[in-house]
Amino acid sequence: MKVHNGMKPHDVVVLLKIISLEKSWSSKDLAHSLCLSNSAITQSLHRSIIAKLISPDKQVVFKTALYGFIEHGLKYVFPAEPGIVVRGLPTAHSAPILKDYFVFDNYYVWPTDDGKIKGHAIAPLYANQVTAALNDQNLYDSLALVDAIRAGKIREQKKALELLKHSFGLA
Repeated sequence: MKVHNGMKPHDVVVLLKIISLEKSWSSKDLAHSLCLSNSAITQSLHRSIIAKLISPDKQVVFKTALYGFIEHGLKYVFPAEPGIVVRGLPTAHSAPILKDYFVFDNYYVWPTDDGKIKGHAIAPLYANQVTAALNDQNLYDSLALVDAIRAGKIREQKKALELLKHSFGLA
C-alpha cells in the first residue's frame, strides 16, 4: 500500500475537472485537458482515493467530502495572497461567475500574457491552470470560486461556497 504524502494543489483541480465533465472520462483525456502528464493524473487520483475524495474505482467524486475540504481546509493548505498588478484572466470576485455580486476596486487575476484585465496576481493551483480553464467554462467557474475561498473576504467566501454547493448538486 502506498503512503499518502499529502495532497498537491492540482489534485483539487483534477477532482473539479471530473465533476465538470458530468460524463465518463479516461485518465488520458484528463491529462490532455488539464495539460498534465498521465503519471501526474494517476498519482493525483491515488492521493484522492487515500484521502477518500474519490471512489476506489475512480468514477465517483465524493462531492460532500470535497466540498468540506474546500470549505474548511483549502485556504489553509493552499492559501493565496494577492500579488503585484499584472495582466491576466479574472479570478475570485473578479471572475464572471462572481463579479455581479460584489462592488470592488481591485481585480484579481491569474497571470497570463493573453490577459485583457489588469489586476493583482493570484497564483493558480498549478502551472497550466489558465489553459485548462479557458477550455472548460465549468472548470473555470469552479476554480474562480475556489480562489474566492482562498483569497476572498468573508462575504466573498460565503457566496463562493453557496455557488459551489449548488454546482456540486448539494444544495
